[in-house]
Amino acid sequence: MKAVILAGGYGSRMSEETTVRPKPMVELGDRPILWHIMKIYAAHGITDFVICLGYKGHMIKDFFANYHILTADMRCNLAGNRMEILRERAEPWTVTLVETGQETQTGGRLKRVRDYIGDETFCMTYGDGVSDVNVRAVIDLHRRENALATVTAVQPPGRFGYFDLRAGSNRIHHFQEKPQGEGAWVNGGFFVLEPQVLDLIAEDASRWEYEPMEAIAASGRLAAYRHPGFWQCMDHLRDKIYLDGLWVSGKAPWKVW
Repeated sequence: MKAVILAGGYGSRMSEETTVRPKPMVELGDRPILWHIMKIYAAHGITDFVICLGYKGHMIKDFFANYHILTADMRCNLAGNRMEILRERAEPWTVTLVETGQETQTGGRLKRVRDYIGDETFCMTYGDGVSDVNVRAVIDLHRRENALATVTAVQPPGRFGYFDLRAGSNRIHHFQEKPQGEGAWVNGGFFVLEPQVLDLIAEDASRWEYEPMEAIAASGRLAAYRHPGFWQCMDHLRDKIYLDGLWVSGKAPWKVW
């Protein structure tokens, strides 16, 4: 099974980082968040990736083109201009990098990689979110439900602390810093899709989250896998700082490998 990763957006809400690189190349620790996402999939046996490029896509190409050397122990004979790989550490992944356009929307990017997906069920997610979701369990539910599309439903943590301030009182009776969501389930990515969904995407300007998903829901074949565990997208610089802190402290919940 292949995993398609949308990695072509501008990431304008993280301009502190994305003026110089695409958001999927923003690092958590010493690796881009894109690598972390791929490691999540690889932990569940999915190692064939199709990456949709757009904004500064050449930087993602450079990363993978040089990955074998960057991760290896090596010896260089400068006088003889020779290089010897001593120990390899590159993951056994297949990575297809596809130019899907600077201005193309999420649905359009999916449609543009149709030739690289084939006629089999595939996974899809965004290039800026990490989770400890059980990808195999999402696939199993997708098949049990005979769905055209299955989305991982998550309850993101609230941005602000919550407290109970009762009417007529100046005393707080309950306080919780950044509680887990407010009961609403939201799109957490980590989709499982049938190739037929690509027929519902009209053009480059189509957003996957609008007409295509709405049409699948109306047909009764959009399923949801409820994931109550960890999930966090990297929309803003504060999210990057939070995720980076988890990683360097050795407490990253998404590290399932």
